[in-house]
Amino acid sequence: MTTYVRGGFVRGEFVRVGGVPHHVEVTGDGPVCVLGAGLGLGWFDWDPVVPLLAPHRTVVRFDRPGLGLSAHARVAPTLRGEAERILRVLDAVGLGGARATVVGHSLAGFHAEAFARLYPERTEGLVLVDSSVEERPRTLLPRGMRVAATRACGALLCATGLPRAVGPTLRRLTAPTPWAWLYGGSRVWRAALMEYVTYGDAARELAVLRRRLPLPEGAPVTVLAAYAGSGSRRWLDRQRELAHALDAAFRVATPSGHLVMRDRPAEVARAVLTAGPEPRPRPPEPAARCPE
Repeated sequence: MTTYVRGGFVRGEFVRVGGVPHHVEVTGDGPVCVLGAGLGLGWFDWDPVVPLLAPHRTVVRFDRPGLGLSAHARVAPTLRGEAERILRVLDAVGLGGARATVVGHSLAGFHAEAFARLYPERTEGLVLVDSSVEERPRTLLPRGMRVAATRACGALLCATGLPRAVGPTLRRLTAPTPWAWLYGGSRVWRAALMEYVTYGDAARELAVLRRRLPLPEGAPVTVLAAYAGSGSRRWLDRQRELAHALDAAFRVATPSGHLVMRDRPAEVARAVLTAGPEPRPRPPEPAARCPE
């Protein structure tokens, strides 16, 4: 489905990646940027930011398997798999070969950075929005054991009817959205649980990539941290340290909770626009004619 909005077109569609139907929305016109939402979140969490970017960027949003409107995940996520997913989604919507500014919020910050390191030829810039940070990543149990236990626990949890009973309400309390009903289904809960239990694996994979592969030369990197007040000072310091380690520009969105794209969308849009190429000049809109 394609409709016109100010600044360009929005095209919602489903594409197959690894045999799984992925929900994707492409909005606007210009250089490409791709937005990745955090653990358990969906494409709609970027809604406040997209209108600010669409006049200047081709904005790509998609739901990872099990989240949003995408189909069930077939396998547990890996960091390399998520970086490749970004690449394959861009190719599937007709943006193959295009360089993109890759934006990752929270857990998706791991995915975005991995993409930049693995596919430097496709990276125009990197923006980490209150990204996850793990200075000394570790896991306590073998991955296979954790994945199997999570699948069993997810099935048991969903059989109790708990997601349907409390999921939409919890989502509305976290961040109001008309799509809160999605959190009443078992699919989203299972996907979010699996992302949570494999979080440590992603952090360890990224630590290895950082030692082996540099960030692309000439691609600007920005760390945008949320700051709500003095109580979050330690988190702000960790974000600053991440920016230093990546030789990145450091910005602070304040006052803001973790969902920066909802609390301070203009700050997120500014970080994205300054991390990518200058937009093509748009032709002036025709002046309105007065009635005769």
